[in-house]
Amino acid sequence: MSVEYYTRLERGNVGGVSEEILDSLAAALQLDDVERAHLTALIRAANAPHRAPDRDGGVSHVRDSLQQILDAMTAAAAFVRNAHLDVLATNQLARTLYQEALDTDDQPPNLARFIFLDPRARHFYRDWDGIAHDAVGSLRTEAARTPGNTDLADLIDELATHSDEFAMRWDAHDVEYYRSGQQRFHHPAVGDINLDYDALELPAVLPSPRESGGAGNLLRTVRRVTLAATVGSLRG
Repeated sequence: MSVEYYTRLERGNVGGVSEEILDSLAAALQLDDVERAHLTALIRAANAPHRAPDRDGGVSHVRDSLQQILDAMTAAAAFVRNAHLDVLATNQLARTLYQEALDTDDQPPNLARFIFLDPRARHFYRDWDGIAHDAVGSLRTEAARTPGNTDLADLIDELATHSDEFAMRWDAHDVEYYRSGQQRFHHPAVGDINLDYDALELPAVLPSPRESGGAGNLLRTVRRVTLAATVGSLRG
């Protein structure tokens, strides 16, 4: 890549940039996977035909079958959120754990609003700086992926207007993906809790019965048979 070509890219003239150029640029800048994906999204947005602004709030609801899957998960706090950090569905443990974040007139509840606009968040998240950094990085990643999304732009404008902490982090242009790690909470009822987390992207194949009888009973039978076979093999 010539110096002249690199200078052209710095000035925003990215028309016709090839995958090979992107690979070379990402390697030279030592970008990680998240940063490279962000760069690619920016290049695609710059090269895409002009589109009218799109008022897209992202996924706004979940199927009943997915709620049943969440409800069946009784040993972990599980919830579904969209790319705007709206919480769309929870199981019982998640509702108990995130009760302060979910206690809002805004529907659906939004984790970014809770983190930056609700003073309780600083007590709930013991690593508030870390979760704040990840939330802003996640929103910036989505903003690059959907540049015409006016609902997301409105959310970002609201947060930047009412939170200096958000505005400062937004101006840093960091990008993040929620993937896995540990979060440290302080729950008002039980105190400090450290929980490992994994973020799973839908779609996924998760068979579940439509109702409690019939298929539900058969599925529980399959589980008992599987557990019995597993125990038997371990004993053998």
